[in-house]
Amino acid sequence: MHTIQNRRSFLASAAAVGVAGVLRTTRRAWAEPPPETTTIRFAKISGICIAPQYAAEDLLRLEGFTDVSYVLTEAGYGTSGLIARGDVDFSLNFAAPLAVAIDAGDPIKVLAGLHTGCFELFGNDSIHGMTDLKGKTVGVQGLGSTPYVFLTSMAAYVGLVPQKDIRWVTNPAVRPMELFIEGKVDAFLGFPPEPQELHARNIGHVVVNKSLDRPWSQYFCCMLAGNADFVRNNPVATKRVLRAILKAADLCVAEPRRIARQIVDAGFTANYDFALQTMSEVPYGKWREYDPEDTIRFYALRLNESGMIKSSPHEIIANGTDWHFLSEVQRELKT
Repeated sequence: MHTIQNRRSFLASAAAVGVAGVLRTTRRAWAEPPPETTTIRFAKISGICIAPQYAAEDLLRLEGFTDVSYVLTEAGYGTSGLIARGDVDFSLNFAAPLAVAIDAGDPIKVLAGLHTGCFELFGNDSIHGMTDLKGKTVGVQGLGSTPYVFLTSMAAYVGLVPQKDIRWVTNPAVRPMELFIEGKVDAFLGFPPEPQELHARNIGHVVVNKSLDRPWSQYFCCMLAGNADFVRNNPVATKRVLRAILKAADLCVAEPRRIARQIVDAGFTANYDFALQTMSEVPYGKWREYDPEDTIRFYALRLNESGMIKSSPHEIIANGTDWHFLSEVQRELKT
């Protein structure tokens, strides 16, 4: 009975993205071998730009997963480690930290890109561009955190030496946003729902918007990555997970209000208005348009230039990516 209800709920909610396509995909899933495991685990963070993996639970159950769980971690900090250790099987994670983890030899496979932007670099009145970060204080949760890695690659791109030119302020006990609000740092990188909150409170101004400003808007931000051993040992399950996540991304585009309500009701975030704003602004449909390998190459080159990684982009791609699942699902969904 539960499976029937899930299927009815899914088909009803997916009407906006084309019932015929949904039915075609569902029938194909039923015709495939069952997943090698019916248990699947994802990371849970306070950031809500990874909404597709939260919104995919019913889709995952339709794909044959009876036990779908979420493991709590800090936003953008340690997600790659959870994947590498096998504490979670999959998670959407940010491109640059994934490249750092692959360079370190962590058993991770990047499978697809989801969207091209969610973060915003906020600055005070002394900062109007990336080069203005020279000599300024920037708040990050920790050296190695997602904001630190992204800002390092961005600073290197505009000619700064991030380890020397920027004064990094770290405090694991205090959110960088709070330091920025209190005037204790000049800038910080915010992830939803932080930008939405600052805009609502009219605090600071945006220096870089990942989804709008080039060259950052031309590359994926969040990408789906899996534990390499899981991907190798469970190819059917891996393909089913990817298909569910990509369909969930389409639902974020087609029904932002319903998805925003869903992730609030499920406890992934608290503020419906901020969630809806995120669903409406983040370009979740870009997985159909952009080449994920270009993203890995771009960030691997930036990180190599800044000394954050030793591997070449070619080595990162060869050791830490697998695009054949994406190619199969793209053919099925006729992208």
